[in-house]
Amino acid sequence: MGRSFANLHIKSNNLEKTVEALRELSEGHATVLGKPNNEAQEFNVVMYVSKSNEYWISVLHDYFVWGTVKEIGKTLSRLIEEPVMTTGYINEEIFELSLFENGDIEAERIFCEQWTRDEYEQLREERLNDDYLQKALDIRNEDFDGFIGITSPGQAVDKLSELIGMSLWCDWEWVPYEETLRTRFAKYEF
Repeated sequence: MGRSFANLHIKSNNLEKTVEALRELSEGHATVLGKPNNEAQEFNVVMYVSKSNEYWISVLHDYFVWGTVKEIGKTLSRLIEEPVMTTGYINEEIFELSLFENGDIEAERIFCEQWTRDEYEQLREERLNDDYLQKALDIRNEDFDGFIGITSPGQAVDKLSELIGMSLWCDWEWVPYEETLRTRFAKYEF
């Protein structure tokens, strides 16, 4: 069993607008965060938020795992008028990158070895749209082909982190133990 993480990123430079959308997600759509509707007001939703660079705002939450973070990203993309990127990295075998806009999945790439695709029979991209992926991530042509050809999940995370100018190696569980994450992310309660 290897290292795993899941996180969410909004392509925006407006932190206040993003925080308001996260508040609306927490209050009005608590079920996608793992809370029953009738308990939404009984619990504070805690998220860690970082203005990672001038283009992206990163969000961490305890319910973000591979398998749940995509639905959260899809819901959030309906609430905010910006592209939402979700990432899920599981057991050093799979790196799933998905982009949503207005509640729809616009592009997805799964980085893994062929044996992993064979082992996980249902492992398929929901929507291959490399043009959208390249445009939304603002990756130059000469860098994009090399990036999408990567089959090693860890190398894909490293390369994408480099190309978009922020580290994707972050997860809610790591914040208490990694000083760089504690410095980078601010705690928000909704």
